[in-house]
Amino acid sequence: MQRVAEMLDVTTMALYRYVPGKPDLIDLMVDTVLSDPPDLDSIPGGWRTRLEAWARACWDVYRAHPWILTATGLRRQAMGPHQVAWLDTVLAALEPTRLSARQRHDAAILVVSLVRNLTQETLDTTEEGNEEWDRLTTHQLTAHADRFPALTRAVTEGAFIPTDDDPLAFGLTCVLDGIQGLVERADRA
Repeated sequence: MQRVAEMLDVTTMALYRYVPGKPDLIDLMVDTVLSDPPDLDSIPGGWRTRLEAWARACWDVYRAHPWILTATGLRRQAMGPHQVAWLDTVLAALEPTRLSARQRHDAAILVVSLVRNLTQETLDTTEEGNEEWDRLTTHQLTAHADRFPALTRAVTEGAFIPTDDDPLAFGLTCVLDGIQGLVERADRA
């Protein structure tokens, strides 16, 4: 609260006229950053293309404001109107399916979890960290390749070589294919 007050050139006590404390300030910050969710109704192609567009919009928000990962992680907080609108939007995209309400909610949580995880992974990845990991892994595999044959083959075949690929594409395809399977089973039932 003190740092925010300094940035606004007011006293810390003056902030308490507007928000009761730091958790409330963070909730307001989250809701402000989220802004309005994407208009998925204007996206043709059904639930899958809409869910992908929603995931990519989440991806953009999380990458632009990585602090939101900590601010919304592992705690139940009051959701502001924008947060509620994002959840409502993704659930509405899944309504045309025959998935149960629970399955639609779980699908939304699965997609946002993927986005959150990949965002955290990109934040944690540094060139120095990659070089250190490569050094340590090379040492381990050189000394103990017989103990880790699958990992040794994966490294040899280039599994860990950085690429310019869209980091969200593979995981999102896998998750959406899984949801597609559930939708198809629900349609046959």
